[in-house]
Amino acid sequence: MKEILSISSTQLKRIVALKEKIEKLQSQLQAAVGSAPVGKAAPKRRRMSAAARKKISAAAKARWAKVKGTAKAAPKKRTMSLAARRKIAAAARARWAKVRAAKKAK
Repeated sequence: MKEILSISSTQLKRIVALKEKIEKLQSQLQAAVGSAPVGKAAPKRRRMSAAARKKISAAAKARWAKVKGTAKAAPKKRTMSLAARRKIAAAARARWAKVRAAKKAK
């Protein structure tokens, strides 16, 4: 610990520069060789059989069917008859005619 505290700032900068240079050279070497980084081996991927995938898929589908089956059906949207829409439109026209007439009278 005492050695680290006794290092001057210029020596520390030189150490950092050398470390960066070493890392750069290691990455270049790995790129040239085409291997994975040392100490960081790629994890092996586990293969799953087709039968296992089918079982998992069936279980997931069953879970979703159970969830969807217990949900309440949405109530049907209420639609308005053509006659009712025409009646409302006529009432709106009458109200606006009244507003325009009151505006004209002023």
